[in-house]
Amino acid sequence: MLHVIPLGGLGEIGLNAMVLACRGEMLLIDAGLMFPTAEAPGIDIVIPDFRHLKQNASQFRGIVLTHGHEDHMGALPYLLDDLPVPVYGTKYTLAMARNRLDELGVIADLREIEPRTPFPVGTMFKVEASRVTHTVPDAVGYIIRTPEGTVIHTGDFKLDPDPIDGLRTDLERWGEAGEQGVLCLLSDSTNAEVTQETGSERVVEHAFERLFREAQGRIVVALFASNLHRVRTVLKLAEQLGRRVALQGRSMTRNVEMARQLGYLDVPESLFVPLEAVPSLAPGRVVLLATGAQGEARAGLAQLAAGKGPVRLGPGDMVILSARPIPGNERSVGALLDQLQWTGARLVYAQVEPDIHVSGHASQPQQRRVLDLVRPQHFIPVHGEMRHLHRHLATARESGLAPEQLLLARDGDLITFEEGRGRFAGQVPTGRIHKDLYSGGVVTPEALQERTRLAETGMVVAVAVIDRASLALMAGPQLTGQGLSLDEQALLPRVAEEARSLFLQLSPQLRGDDALVREELTRSVRRAFKLFTNKRPLVVPMVVKV
Repeated sequence: MLHVIPLGGLGEIGLNAMVLACRGEMLLIDAGLMFPTAEAPGIDIVIPDFRHLKQNASQFRGIVLTHGHEDHMGALPYLLDDLPVPVYGTKYTLAMARNRLDELGVIADLREIEPRTPFPVGTMFKVEASRVTHTVPDAVGYIIRTPEGTVIHTGDFKLDPDPIDGLRTDLERWGEAGEQGVLCLLSDSTNAEVTQETGSERVVEHAFERLFREAQGRIVVALFASNLHRVRTVLKLAEQLGRRVALQGRSMTRNVEMARQLGYLDVPESLFVPLEAVPSLAPGRVVLLATGAQGEARAGLAQLAAGKGPVRLGPGDMVILSARPIPGNERSVGALLDQLQWTGARLVYAQVEPDIHVSGHASQPQQRRVLDLVRPQHFIPVHGEMRHLHRHLATARESGLAPEQLLLARDGDLITFEEGRGRFAGQVPTGRIHKDLYSGGVVTPEALQERTRLAETGMVVAVAVIDRASLALMAGPQLTGQGLSLDEQALLPRVAEEARSLFLQLSPQLRGDDALVREELTRSVRRAFKLFTNKRPLVVPMVVKV
């Protein structure tokens, strides 16, 4: 019997974590995180709830990583801290993982693998990596052979006929596995709604070359620091055109240095200059590679837009945002573009120059090609929001798979395969763990609700002074507000007067119970506030006995 258990990534972009369990052994494919939305104030990252793995720790044999993006390996430190199992991945993927682990002081058993070279994980899983094309080097999918049958997990992939590094997605290997029989295909659904072919990275290379030759002043290129293929294009063009390169953003500097050390970027040291040296160079002789294409407030491009640091943008300069906004980031990216507009620089972004960005994910026709090639007995769409999974399932149906072969799963579902048949067999505990931006600690759902309430309604501190002997109310409640409107601040004396009247209805005999007094003080202030403002702020009660 084989179980497929998604702990994250089915219903959202990010949190990718897929468990395979067979005859008392467990294997995890990826351990990704997700970055918080505006609805989660003060949260740094979100990781999957790995409770199911922790409850079955004795069965857990290892983790295989598809590639080095945070949404696939960013939760590793938090999992390995509790469950120190071996981690398998390609050279560049493990280097990215090691950086993340070192930042948090987590020691791990990292084991490098090569595509097309099978290796065991435990005794139930014979695993073989298969090369795929994505936006980061050394990305792979996995062919996993178990006693119950073979599973293919594509990882994040696209079908690029002419990739920058010359390494195409290994369709031949997937086809061979399909000929032998594939029990289940788990395939990337991110671009399931896109009907056009995903463009080749060469399209971006040609667009960049044209724009670089047009530019008279400085060129700023903002992109994901992990998109090393595109970084390499920028560096090569700068070298050809006699421009020096400055790196802005911690992750950009770290990733470029690491890629050069590992041999993934073959450019001379003399190509680079410190950011502080840029003002002394002729504008037509410099390129800035910056982070922040998603409008991140603390990233390199935001610093340039705000005029912070040694470089000041102006007319004649060109700023290229080589990324499309991730859903949810549209507003912050728009605000950044508006701010950059005031610098006078020429702005180039995907809405006006579509060829400066192509996706790293297979679109609908490419997904169909993989389905036709593998011809799996069962299909589970993965890596996407629900509408992406639904659309990918429809593509599988159109490719000829029968309804009983299609399994639309969500996080926490337990899918069981036995004697060649797949079925839903229940659920396991799953969810999202929020990590605090400042302390790194876990923030509970209740704490998140309180933070949201604080943002929406503000806070009132209510202080009441009670005579210890007679239990009479001597003073207060005195109210101090935070996050209130000016009108609400002006109403505080009237609210306090009404709250006093309500509080005095509590019998003196009951005022000896401190917990009850605090509860009644809170209730009185909130009721009084509701009377005047139709709002109930968060109340912090303080009772002083003298």
